[in-house]
Amino acid sequence: MAGTWIAVSAAGALLALAVAASVRRRARGRRAGTDAAVITGSASSTSRDDLTGAVRSVQTADLFLATDTLEQMWSPEYLERLARAYWRFLSRVTLGLVHVYYGEDERSIVLLARPLKLLTFRAPEYEVEPLRGLVRWSIARGLLVARRGRNGGGYLQIEVRRGADGEAGRAHLHVEVEVANFYPSIASGLGRRLYDVTQSRIHVIVTHGFLRSLRRLDLDESRVKRLAP
Repeated sequence: MAGTWIAVSAAGALLALAVAASVRRRARGRRAGTDAAVITGSASSTSRDDLTGAVRSVQTADLFLATDTLEQMWSPEYLERLARAYWRFLSRVTLGLVHVYYGEDERSIVLLARPLKLLTFRAPEYEVEPLRGLVRWSIARGLLVARRGRNGGGYLQIEVRRGADGEAGRAHLHVEVEVANFYPSIASGLGRRLYDVTQSRIHVIVTHGFLRSLRRLDLDESRVKRLAP
């Protein structure tokens, strides 16, 4: 087990560098004039409960797009496709080193091969309201999860809220990605600094990159198609 952790920690450090470089390349390679939405107001915050060690990380962004386009996309199906876009972006930005394994009732973030399940989530739960949509994956277990955090109420979620329509047929959409009640297995003692520069940094970089990628509104069909009409 110790050998596995050394390998995972080393891979995490290299992955943080690779992800940062990949996100920068993707940003530089973006062609002007291909965006379907404008991204503004990006923000990020990460905090840790000193008593329990639980971590909460939130990244947000505001999208402005054509009202007609949003009307066509404002449906349960596209909420599921937004969830799929997050996992697809994670795989692309890590150059395929990290990918998602779809089980019958779970989703696992895998490093290279299935034995290295970094995080395993239960199947997603969806909430759909007239002006709000949410998809949540409850954290079950994984190499990156401390014992007390396994099936301990932690989760990853993406929430979208529709704001008031603006001028000239423009619509406003607020997107928030949140990890809460997460207990990282390496964030104790000296491992806390290691967590900050690897796992935490990777998550923030990937999430900001994902939010910026939404300007293209390129949402693949879901693998599961649970909410498809």
